[in-house]
Amino acid sequence: MKKIIIALGSLALLFGLYPSLVLAQTLTSSGIAVSVSIIDKNIQDGDIITSKPEGYVLSTEPYDPSVFGVVTNSPAVSFENIVSADSKPVISSGKIYVRVASINGEIKSGDFITTSTIKGVGQKASQIGFVLGTALEGYNNSDKNKVGKILVSFRPHYSSSTGGSEAAVRTNLLGILKNSASAATVSPVAALRFVLAALIALLSFVMGFMYFGRVAMNGVEALGRNPMAGRLIQLSVIFNLLLTIGIMGIGLAISYLILIL
Repeated sequence: MKKIIIALGSLALLFGLYPSLVLAQTLTSSGIAVSVSIIDKNIQDGDIITSKPEGYVLSTEPYDPSVFGVVTNSPAVSFENIVSADSKPVISSGKIYVRVASINGEIKSGDFITTSTIKGVGQKASQIGFVLGTALEGYNNSDKNKVGKILVSFRPHYSSSTGGSEAAVRTNLLGILKNSASAATVSPVAALRFVLAALIALLSFVMGFMYFGRVAMNGVEALGRNPMAGRLIQLSVIFNLLLTIGIMGIGLAISYLILIL
């Protein structure tokens, strides 16, 4: 009985003297951290780091495809660079605490997280593009620039479909062209989808303009031969214009389906 009392007393003393130990364990990110020299100053725990030609810097571009990892002060395992004094431990895969803001709306568990315009801070992904991974916790704040920290399953990749429970990924024509232009940096399947979507969208526009151009030219010639039928010819041209718009719309719809399915 005396031994049990002594053991319980020792445990109570341990937790009383070292509460920070328990806190550190709850905030520890999984994965292996590598010490990296970062150009930017005032680096914080949870900052998103991207690789640029000049070196490693804080991310500032939404859907940045050059993301390298996330700074963490409490990695499970760390390899330190003792040569560089300005190096920070950075994790490139695993479950990591990431600084985020609700600049693009409320973040819910299961949403894709991507980079934002705020230095080193992530946001909810709402369109096709490069994402960091999946949120394992939610975050929301009425102040869009207020920064918090959530646990993220860090797995950088291009996303072209809905992610998790709530993260619907949308796109537009500009997004198609932008992602197609950078298709060489993604996986072969994703690159093929981007290129195919862009080609179909471009082909639909070319076919539409060629068809309408031919119809318009024939309408002008018919109007010159038979001015009395001018109203009927004009209606025919308008009908073919609407048909041309329909052709373009179908092409864009097919491109959209290729990207999201």
